[in-house]
Amino acid sequence: MTRVPVAQRRRDFIAAAVEVIAAHGIDGATTRRIAEQAKANVAMLHYCYDSKEDLFADVYEFVTGKYREVIEGNDPHTTLPEAAQGILRGVMECYLDSPSFTAATFELVSWARRQHGGRGIAVYDQAFDALRKALQEAAAADPVAPEVIDEVAYVVATLADGFAVNWLTYGDTTVARGQMEINSSVLDAWLARRVAATKAKPARRARTSRA
Repeated sequence: MTRVPVAQRRRDFIAAAVEVIAAHGIDGATTRRIAEQAKANVAMLHYCYDSKEDLFADVYEFVTGKYREVIEGNDPHTTLPEAAQGILRGVMECYLDSPSFTAATFELVSWARRQHGGRGIAVYDQAFDALRKALQEAAAADPVAPEVIDEVAYVVATLADGFAVNWLTYGDTTVARGQMEINSSVLDAWLARRVAATKAKPARRARTSRA
């Protein structure tokens, strides 16, 4: 029998943990269930990981890496509105492609905020850092104020997370596709007004003639 490298086994356990967390929640994500999902035995899991906490740490890295991959995969040679739209669609597609990833992500963040505080925040912080960087690169040719970048990042994240909650709740792909278009149109409308406002210059005061 071919020996499976430890690195590959760890990837298998990470993928299995995502599926188990999505199906059973954090409390139900036992090492036995994760091992069974990975088609391995519990002894192998403990050979690869000293504890379930260590495995979950790699799951967090997987989640943040997935967001980073989607965000950094966006074309940097574009405009700020185009980059924001591309990232929003990329994240929504990621959620749509994998309900398990979506459910596990929300479960992990909520659990981490309850148990470890900062770790749950770290998932969002790292995603936001990558998002801001991508938006700043897109706006390089036509710079905007840092607070505008922050606002765009917040709106993109809010629309994506709202989409994810609806997708997890109803699980209807046709409806979700329609909601993607609604979210994109909402972002378009907001961006048009917000970016235009940053470019607007104060009207020059008309000169008055002295008597």
